[in-house]
Amino acid sequence: MSDLFNTASAQPEPPGRPLADRLRPSSLADVVGQEHLTGEEGVLTRMIRSGSLGSMIFWGPPGTGKTTVARLLAGETGLSFEQISAIFSGVADLKKVFEAARLRRANGRQTLLFVDEIHRFNRAQQDSFLPVMEDGTVILVGATTENPSFELNAALLSRARVLTFRSLDEDSIEKLLQRAEATEGRPLPLNDEARAVLVRMADGDGRASLTLAEEIWRAARPGEVFDANALQDIVQRRAPVYDKSQDGHYNLISALHKSVRGSDPDAALYYLARMFDAGEDPLYLGRRLVRMAVEDIGLADPQALVVANAAKDAYDYLGSPEGELALAQACVYLATAPKSNAVYTAFKAAMRSAKENGSLLPPKHILNAPTKLMQQEDYGKGYLYDHDQPDAYSGQDYFPEQLGRQTFYDPPDRGFEREIRKRLDYWAKLRSERWPKS
Repeated sequence: MSDLFNTASAQPEPPGRPLADRLRPSSLADVVGQEHLTGEEGVLTRMIRSGSLGSMIFWGPPGTGKTTVARLLAGETGLSFEQISAIFSGVADLKKVFEAARLRRANGRQTLLFVDEIHRFNRAQQDSFLPVMEDGTVILVGATTENPSFELNAALLSRARVLTFRSLDEDSIEKLLQRAEATEGRPLPLNDEARAVLVRMADGDGRASLTLAEEIWRAARPGEVFDANALQDIVQRRAPVYDKSQDGHYNLISALHKSVRGSDPDAALYYLARMFDAGEDPLYLGRRLVRMAVEDIGLADPQALVVANAAKDAYDYLGSPEGELALAQACVYLATAPKSNAVYTAFKAAMRSAKENGSLLPPKHILNAPTKLMQQEDYGKGYLYDHDQPDAYSGQDYFPEQLGRQTFYDPPDRGFEREIRKRLDYWAKLRSERWPKS
């Protein structure tokens, strides 16, 4: 057996401690996957060298080392470490923590207060941190899996630096597995393919990778080695990290939308499948596909809206999982359709103009005149019925006189809008001939 698994001289661990807890790093240098923070030139390493820490918000997915790094910061700076969770703590708990921190400060020692899931505190509770941060009673280190811009008070964010923790890449997960093997004194009973699958199953979560490794060791009989299929049967596959109401939801729908807009059907299908797999409401996805059809394709392919609507209705009719294929078909259709946001842009411009010029009356010649008084006021006078004109086109001006003629819709020369462009150019030519001053 290689030296990697030779741990005979190591002290036995107390029974019952999870592997992830036993493998907690003892120094910042041992933290994997966050080299931009904890590496030789990392942000936190530089702070420690300077001898001065400020309040911080650690933002990142689960299992990326936020709690561990907070503990190590306190240890390497000589600060007293206090930890609370916003899930289990209230105002009374905060008051006790603040009072204890004031006593320590009076005795010459500052407190690093680590608040896990800090976004769970309401606005008033978040405000209670401000005085103790400002007077130096505590150095606050908050941890959150949610976007701080949306979940934390602006006043709190203005007093704390946000540091982003990244999902662990495959190399970092592999390092953790190697450490686990060294600690256990035995290799994981997996062939190469199964080991690669295990790394992907961890989904960037270091704690999850070690938990999965423990499950594998528990399941393996002496001499047994699992392939990829057996591995998935044993661990029953870990669910993707995805919260339908938070960042995971918005990040994936954004990725899907931009993949469709960017005419990449493979990437679009991948993100659509990710959202199906995570339990997203398929009718929500159907609605978003309809929006993509009108925002990013528009009249470049008028069938795009028809296809997207039909797919939404097909899912509503068939249900899951049969109806998911209809949404996938629409997704590919939209991604491969010619793109145009000309109608989307024109509508926004028209809305701006309507708000700015909402009091202007239409020209009298296009208004009906149901009464004699309105006829005397020239309502409807001079109106030309287009169907009676050559080419069924009069070329009259329909905008308010004070506003003058406007152009909002400018179709590109691609897709079906190439034909629309030809029509508009033809009508513009007729208008200039029949109404030279328009």
